[in-house]
Amino acid sequence: MRDLMASEIRRFANTCIWSLQGWRAAWATEKSLRQWTVVNLLSAALAFALDLSTAERAMILALGVLVLAAELFNTAIEEAVDLASPGHDPRAGKAKDCGSAGVALVALAGGIAWAVILVG
Repeated sequence: MRDLMASEIRRFANTCIWSLQGWRAAWATEKSLRQWTVVNLLSAALAFALDLSTAERAMILALGVLVLAAELFNTAIEEAVDLASPGHDPRAGKAKDCGSAGVALVALAGGIAWAVILVG
């Protein structure tokens, strides 16, 4: 039992290390990730500055994190597509465009949440 627990702790630690490496790699090369991070910091500051309910604040913060996750997924798609298809291929372009559209939709969801909270 103790060995199993130690193994799971090591596994979790490695997962954290690999995730941090992924964040650092994307941060170093992806301007859009850095821009979305700034937007999220401003959004979070506003969410705490305004008199929002706990649920409203949680929704804003969670959607902000989802935008960052979507941007990381999009970066992974772009990197994999570039590796697999260095030449021009319409399917490669479609894959990249779909990844970008995914980020846009998640960002739109965050914007809609803000609009509903501020207007409602």
